[in-house]
Amino acid sequence: MITLIARLPITEGKMDEALGAFKELMPRVAKEEGTVLYSLNREKASPNTLVVVEQYKDKESLKFHSSTPYLKEFFEKSASFTSGNPEVVVMEEISRT
Repeated sequence: MITLIARLPITEGKMDEALGAFKELMPRVAKEEGTVLYSLNREKASPNTLVVVEQYKDKESLKFHSSTPYLKEFFEKSASFTSGNPEVVVMEEISRT
């Protein structure tokens, strides 16, 4: 299992635009065969920061997700509502209970 956590700083006043872009993206990601979880969250301590928690069955599933045209389209749109580069952490699951 591969888990990815991405923190996206959203420009003041652009949250609705960001949420709209995610609303378009998320159903497409959910249909990807290797997607286990794709969760959009807002950071409590920093309400202009969105955090995406993603889980994929394996590295190939993450690679597929990363290469989709709709994700590339999302990143192009995100330039208009993000205030900096996302912070991304990729993790490999070791154990689960």
